[in-house]
Amino acid sequence: MTESLSLRRVQAGVLEIAYVEAGPVSGPPVFLMHGFPYDVHAYAEVWPRLAAAGCRVIVPYLRGFGPSRFLQPATPRSGEQAALGADLLALMDALAVPRAVLAGYDWGGRAACVVAALWPERCAGLVSLNSYNIQDIARAMVPDSPDNERSLWYQYYFHAERGRAGLAKDRRALTRLLWRTWSPLWQFDEACFERSAAAFDNPDFVEVVIHSYRHRFALVPGDPAYAAIEERLASQPVITVPSITFDGVDDGVRPPAQAEAAAHRFAGPRSHRLVPGAGHNLPQERPGLFAQAVLELVAAQG
Repeated sequence: MTESLSLRRVQAGVLEIAYVEAGPVSGPPVFLMHGFPYDVHAYAEVWPRLAAAGCRVIVPYLRGFGPSRFLQPATPRSGEQAALGADLLALMDALAVPRAVLAGYDWGGRAACVVAALWPERCAGLVSLNSYNIQDIARAMVPDSPDNERSLWYQYYFHAERGRAGLAKDRRALTRLLWRTWSPLWQFDEACFERSAAAFDNPDFVEVVIHSYRHRFALVPGDPAYAAIEERLASQPVITVPSITFDGVDDGVRPPAQAEAAAHRFAGPRSHRLVPGAGHNLPQERPGLFAQAVLELVAAQG
C-alpha cells in the first residue's frame, strides 16, 4: 500500500506526477498504469511481486487523480487519449527510462497502448486489458448492440451537464456503483474502496473525467498541444511490440472477445487470454496472474 511506501513526485510535461516506486533502480523498468475510476492501489498486490523478481516498478497517479497536479492553472484539463499517452512518455523521460514494459487497463491501458503504437522503441512489451485500447473517434457515433450500449450509460450521462453535476455532487456513490457493476464477482470491502476513492478528491478529477468521455465521442475539442498525436492515433496505428492482452470474462464494461477480434491491430508477437470470474479491474482482482504476464515480457527481453 502507498501508506507504507514513500510517494515520490517529479515534474513531467504539464504535470507534477505523484508515483509509487518499488524494486531496485537497476532492475528492468515496468510502468503500471491504473484506470478510471481506480488509482495506484489497483496494483498494491502486483508491484511487490514484480519488485521481488528484481524489477524497477513505477506506478503513477494519472492526471486528475490523487496527488498528481497540473503545473499551470491555464493548462486545459484534458482527459483525451493523446494526453494520457503524452503524460506516460513525459514521465519516462523525466525518470530517464529509455525503454520499459508498459502494463495497464482502462485509461492506463490506453496510455500504454498509445506509447506502444507511436513510440515502439520506448516499449519493451505491452500488457493490456481489452486488447487494442486506442479509441477510434471517427467511428464513435456508430451504434453498438443494445446490450453493449446499456453498459455505457455512464459515458452518455457524462455527456450532459446533469452528469457533470452528478459526478461533482457524489463522486463516491457514482464510482462505487461502477466498481460493483464492472466487476460483479469481485468482493471488495468499503476500506478497499476508500483507499482508492481518496484519489478522486483531486480538484481536477471531475473536469478531466468529463472531458475524457466527451472527447472520445468528438463532442468537445481536444487540447491543441496534443493535436498531432491525436492525428496519428486517428489512423489506428498497429502495435508491433510483444504483447499480452486480457479480457475478463465477467467484465461489466466490455464483453470479452477472442484474439481474432483485434488481430489486425497487432503485428508483433501477441498472446490473448480470457480470465473467467474476472471483471474490469484485472490487476486488483487477479494480481498474481497480472504480475506473471508482466514477468513473461520482462523475461523475453533476454
